[in-house]
Amino acid sequence: MGDFMDNQLVSAKEVDRYAFKNEYVIIDIRSPREFRERHIKGAVCIPYERLVQQARLLKNRTLILYCDRGGLSMKAAKELIDLGYDAKSVVGGIEAYFH
Repeated sequence: MGDFMDNQLVSAKEVDRYAFKNEYVIIDIRSPREFRERHIKGAVCIPYERLVQQARLLKNRTLILYCDRGGLSMKAAKELIDLGYDAKSVVGGIEAYFH
């Protein structure tokens, strides 16, 4: 994990506490098709390729990112943190959430 800090990780069991709260946005960075098949309640779909561009609209919120298993969302969260965002990644992604 390198320099990714524990406070930048959210366990799959904790995700629901962030849903539907104004200061947080849960973001599914998978494809719209995968999002339609199943997603974490309260999440919005912003595919990884569009994330940096669309995150500008969410600058003052904490972004909780997830993907399939957590690898890409951790990379994406680090990229956003480097750009000055408050971003976190769900450990294990959606697979951990539903298991």
